[in-house]
Amino acid sequence: MPQVVVYPTAAAALMIGVYAAGNGLAARWILIAIEAVLGAVLIWALTFFRDPGRSCPQDSSLLLAPADGKVTDIAKVQESDFIGTEAIRIGIFLSIFNTHINRAPCSVKVEKITYKKGKYKNALNPQSGRVNESNDLWLVRTDAPADKLIVRQISGAIARRIVCDTAVGARLDGGEKFGMIKFGSRTELYLPARNDVQCLVEPGDKVKAGLTAMVRYDKCRE
Repeated sequence: MPQVVVYPTAAAALMIGVYAAGNGLAARWILIAIEAVLGAVLIWALTFFRDPGRSCPQDSSLLLAPADGKVTDIAKVQESDFIGTEAIRIGIFLSIFNTHINRAPCSVKVEKITYKKGKYKNALNPQSGRVNESNDLWLVRTDAPADKLIVRQISGAIARRIVCDTAVGARLDGGEKFGMIKFGSRTELYLPARNDVQCLVEPGDKVKAGLTAMVRYDKCRE
């Protein structure tokens, strides 16, 4: 993604510019202090936009975490827009220290992408998914059962830009990257509340996108 290069490059360029402009004009300790702050920003930018390689499990019975972070809530909700029935919603909070790459929970086809403007409330609050800026990916599993799923990218109090690098009609493998949310956010996974699904995580669990199994379809293992 371009952001991986743009932000660290901008921070490095600013460090060089400050050194060139301030060398000989400002007290040495002032210049060192400014460079130290900019150096910390550079290190943080490199850390935030990291994109570690991951070997994602290819198991059609699993739904993988769509984001790194901590599971904050699991609830049953009515989802009539796409899933059309009672759904399980799993909310994941991403701090500014998490990897912010979003990944597909399983092999899916993208049916629709819907962006919604909104507020920037604390993404730890489950209600932020209803009022904050968000981007919904309506997905259909390409393996049986062909369930409808939703992955919702949600801005937080700090996050101010949602990136979605896929398109309607695209087919994604389980764990495949499709976007990111910059600077702290929330990601939600919705799936039908079926009798044959088992939730493998609980609030407080830490998960990794494309690696952590969050849900298992029991019938797929028979």
